[in-house]
Amino acid sequence: MNTRVASIIAMIRKLEEDLDVELARRRLELCYKVDNGKVEFEEQILKYHKRIRSNWLRYVLGARPAVLLTAPIIYSLILPFALLDLFVSIYQLTCFRIYGVARVHRSDHLVFDRSQLAYLNWFERFNCRYCSYANGVISYVREVAARTEQYWCPIKHSRRVLGTHERYHAFADYGDGAAYGQELAKLRQQLQGEKT
Repeated sequence: MNTRVASIIAMIRKLEEDLDVELARRRLELCYKVDNGKVEFEEQILKYHKRIRSNWLRYVLGARPAVLLTAPIIYSLILPFALLDLFVSIYQLTCFRIYGVARVHRSDHLVFDRSQLAYLNWFERFNCRYCSYANGVISYVREVAARTEQYWCPIKHSRRVLGTHERYHAFADYGDGAAYGQELAKLRQQLQGEKT
């Protein structure tokens, strides 16, 4: 990887650290803390959240008819997401072990904390769990795919690709055969050295 790209990546990492600090400051403003994965709001905030929670029946009956008609289509995706989750889990449990690639922890990607919000009715909580699962599976699969790409084909594309994973920028430049030969073993070794 050239030094300019490495410098930009370092700046991005610094900005991510700054963002973490800002989000921690915002948690203090919103009067909650996270203790062993459990969110704890201050008592007065919790009471306020319960007071502003909407009635689930009014929430459902107040929805536009088109929303109600499309809900089964949205919820039907649970099966493909669950199958994707299952097959990718089996894939990484077998193949990553054979190639010595550090496993991706599903629990780092599937987070269900929004269901702890007292201002959501049970139907909104259900929807939040569904969205958390769907997006968590996509995130999990993306990281498994990113590690697979890093192991087998760590080469950038010839043109800009939107939404690349964070490993992509360390790949060899398109058309730079010498760098590919030098970087491949290093990138594979990096994968094997990561904590599982």
